[in-house]
Amino acid sequence: MKRLVAVPGILILALGVAAAGPAGKSTSKSSSDKWLHVHVQDGSGEEAERVKVNVPLSLAEAVIPAINVDKFHGGKVKIEVDGEDHGIQDVDFRKVLQALRDTKDGNFVTVEGKDNIQVAKQGGYLIAKVREGSGSGTKVDVKVPFQVVEALLSGKDNELNIAAAVRALGEHGDGVLVTVDDQKSKVRIWVDSENESE
Repeated sequence: MKRLVAVPGILILALGVAAAGPAGKSTSKSSSDKWLHVHVQDGSGEEAERVKVNVPLSLAEAVIPAINVDKFHGGKVKIEVDGEDHGIQDVDFRKVLQALRDTKDGNFVTVEGKDNIQVAKQGGYLIAKVREGSGSGTKVDVKVPFQVVEALLSGKDNELNIAAAVRALGEHGDGVLVTVDDQKSKVRIWVDSENESE
């Protein structure tokens, strides 16, 4: 049950990463017709703990600007990097995103070894795949439409605009955003037009 305490954090992550968008083509449905679903399963069998969160994107759009906690204000998250990672502040992510969008589809990063990582561009999406260990380790898949990432980066240099990303997500098609699968837990985040999850 300790892990389930993290569900509010997972939901905010889902809304932010949902900014990291669904797989699918644009539809005419507005965000008021779309739902964000988060499923978390910790454990297996009868003792597994399951959390299912279903949030209309229209609700998320209305609520996110009202949240003012720590570095999250007015629908935006302020990013501050201290210590050894301070060099990341010198990266212009908007220029990097523009360059990625303008380049051809392909695999950009492949790491093979104990863990396998792939970062690619395919059909207007950034794709990341992580495979830990040899077959039985954690598997992570993320598919991010460029329009949602652009919305996420529409704030100031040190901000992520979660509210804009959720709006962009609502304008995008249905699809799976994130899946995480390991031996003990599973996470699935997706957007569709159903008010109940699978």
